[in-house]
Amino acid sequence: MGDINIRKVGKTGRITFTRPKALNAMSYEMCIAIEDALDAWSDDDQVKMLVIDAEGEKAFCAGGDIAELYETGKAGNFAFGQKFWADEYRMNAKMFEFYKPVASFMQGFTMGGGVGVGCHASHRVVGESSQIAMPECGIGLVPDVGGSYILAHAPGRLGEYLGLTASRLAAGDAILAGFADYYIHEKNWPELIAKLEETGDWTLIDAAAEPVPEAALATQEDEINAFFGGEALPDIVNALKASKSTFAEAALKKLSRNSPLAMGCTLEIIHRVRGTETLRPALEQEYRFTYRAMQKGDFLEGIRAQIIDKDRNPSWKHALSALPATAVSQMLMPLGEAKLTFEKGD
Repeated sequence: MGDINIRKVGKTGRITFTRPKALNAMSYEMCIAIEDALDAWSDDDQVKMLVIDAEGEKAFCAGGDIAELYETGKAGNFAFGQKFWADEYRMNAKMFEFYKPVASFMQGFTMGGGVGVGCHASHRVVGESSQIAMPECGIGLVPDVGGSYILAHAPGRLGEYLGLTASRLAAGDAILAGFADYYIHEKNWPELIAKLEETGDWTLIDAAAEPVPEAALATQEDEINAFFGGEALPDIVNALKASKSTFAEAALKKLSRNSPLAMGCTLEIIHRVRGTETLRPALEQEYRFTYRAMQKGDFLEGIRAQIIDKDRNPSWKHALSALPATAVSQMLMPLGEAKLTFEKGD
């Protein structure tokens, strides 16, 4: 297909995003194609490892292609989005659980759906242009595609901070926060990928790794831990409001742009999955939210304000200072028979 190139090269299974003009945004078809490749290569002895990259300089994959989600949701068809997310999350789980080494090379923007592919690889490479983020709260969603798992396992309260503020991570920060493993200058990627294709030897990535750039977030860790350790969103908001520090004012400004309901649920999901060792519990929690996101959440309004009308003036369901705990509980209640399964065809 034109948006993604999936093939075997040498001793590797190769996946390349090939829609750079759309910042390699992930469509439903691309998601299913990746899952089919994972299924096919799992038992293929010729494939020693997977290598995932993308065309263009601007983005590895800047998120999901949400135009169709918006159109179907506005028409009252919530089933399309629910199936989209369920199928995507199943693919994310297979990527995380794939028992052969998977190397991802993430230049430029890696956000949302891109995180669900590249950041669940076993060998995650970033370079000088890399910018990784989970900006979902800005459109009324929670960090999903298993992103909540990475946030929950970041040092200290970095995960809460990154999930709620949607801050972008350069290479050093991405490695500090657990979204990437290796820093390699991007001019060296083609030669390294060619060697991986020839040999299937993933230890070449370790050998090629370069010193990690300084992480800007490291200088803010004490403040992040102090302000973002609250049990619920109002606790964090009140702590930030009570401080006159430059950090607190900047963080509060970022929170004020995002959906309070999405941020409250993000915080709760991070807390729930912090002690887990596998991706599936995180995906199950995320799906409880996304299943309800169109009908009961801020998703459609967030897309309207950010992407359709571009007025950047969303009318959220709740005020930042007045998010009831019951609203969070209702979005994250078990789904009963509609719960996420990881079986094809369900």
